[in-house]
Amino acid sequence: MTEKRFTSSGIEIKPVYKGEGSEQPGEFPYTRGIQADMYRGKLWTMRQYAGFSTAEESNQRYHYLLKQGTTGLSVAFDLPTQIGYDSDHELAEGEVGKVGVAIDSLKDIEILFDGITLQNITTSMTINATASILLAMYVALAKKQGADLKQISGTIQNDILKEYAARGTYIYPPSPSMRLITDVFEWCSSELPKWNTISISGYHIREAGSTAVQELAFTLANGKAYLQAAQSKGLDINVFAKRLSFFFNCHNNFFEEIAKFRAARRMWAHITKQLGATDPSAQKLRFHTQTGGSTLTAQQPLNNIVRVSTQAMAAVLGGTQSLHTNGYDEALSLPTEEAAKIALRTQQIIAFESGAADTVDPLAGSYFIEELTNNIETAAQIYIDKIDAMGGSVKAIEQDYMQQEIAASAYQYQNEIERGERILVGVNKFVDEEAHLTDVFRVDDSIRIHQIEKLKQLKEQRVQRDVDLLLADLRVAATGSENLMPHILRAVEAYATLGEIADVLRTVFGEY
Repeated sequence: MTEKRFTSSGIEIKPVYKGEGSEQPGEFPYTRGIQADMYRGKLWTMRQYAGFSTAEESNQRYHYLLKQGTTGLSVAFDLPTQIGYDSDHELAEGEVGKVGVAIDSLKDIEILFDGITLQNITTSMTINATASILLAMYVALAKKQGADLKQISGTIQNDILKEYAARGTYIYPPSPSMRLITDVFEWCSSELPKWNTISISGYHIREAGSTAVQELAFTLANGKAYLQAAQSKGLDINVFAKRLSFFFNCHNNFFEEIAKFRAARRMWAHITKQLGATDPSAQKLRFHTQTGGSTLTAQQPLNNIVRVSTQAMAAVLGGTQSLHTNGYDEALSLPTEEAAKIALRTQQIIAFESGAADTVDPLAGSYFIEELTNNIETAAQIYIDKIDAMGGSVKAIEQDYMQQEIAASAYQYQNEIERGERILVGVNKFVDEEAHLTDVFRVDDSIRIHQIEKLKQLKEQRVQRDVDLLLADLRVAATGSENLMPHILRAVEAYATLGEIADVLRTVFGEY
């Protein structure tokens, strides 16, 4: 039993408030939350997203965040890593370490997590096309640390469908990409049972300009496609669906965002049940939230602290399991240490000072919230039915349906801003003539030279014959139908690079 909670006036706060016959948290269809006690039992994970420059520099930021009280790591990778190129590739020029950390081999992962025991921390990795390779590197390091792989926990984003629909960091065509994803599902179910094998992501769909309803609909439709792909491979939904998680955006419309999260849980519970899930853990939608990057303004950037605070509060009131809060300066650059600390303190103030965590689903029963939840569900279901009629998400993406819907919404939003029909404080109303922030974070282009030197040393020190044999084995396996994860793991353990492994798969699968 959790300890009693009181308001500042000494009034006792019950764990749950409900009307007669109303839904109970922790019970199907989970509109009010996936746990009966929610944050009374355990707070959300405060997972700050970080990664830039070299593994050495990112490692220092991780140690800083852990000292400030972050409870989970979240790794951002640079663009070459995301699309399967080593730092010495000609296409990597100008991009190494810019939007995330550069990872070329297991050696970089060893440096990235130096001084961090993987068994004692949960790690989320925002990587998709090369997710299987990065997961293999993480597992290889855990093995070197002597970890029990059955206890390793974290999340790999591994969501390629939203890359085709909204973000663009894909490598291979949809069919072999889906194979890699289901290979990760299958391998982790036996080797890494506590690992979340996919984070089905609406975040980037929203960043590309979708509405809240489109974000919800397209994300759940993609989730449904992953369930069906895994089932077609013979996997048991009651096993693998427990390890699926979601990643949502949280924007400025406070009540719409809360209702979106409530509707998401209810809709996913029904989708999984329709596809045969009978285990409650396989029916529950667990999700991470990040505040809206595209809502941040370069004008009057300190206003972003308020935006991030209200978005974070909406995510908490909506029942998120994990939360990242953006730095106020991220419209200008990667966050400085000061901005990252304020972002983390925002979560800590909500958790320990606001009272939002004292009772489950505090806004349940509000006429507005309940009707808005129903309206969002109805509107999202219309989209899902349309996608189902097309043959599912893969077909809808191939027909450019999702992309066109997102683009139309983004265009409408921009027009509303420019016509003044939608107010953006500091941008089209309450505008100041002001000095810009001067303390912004910059990544030096010289780090590419550093990464190239590390690659050169690595190739001189590794046993090249072993690497060649293991890459040849991977190529043969890719032409067949066996699970590729064991082959990728053996290759990274021999210090084959990310680019070498991705290139082997390019020769077999082709590029999209």
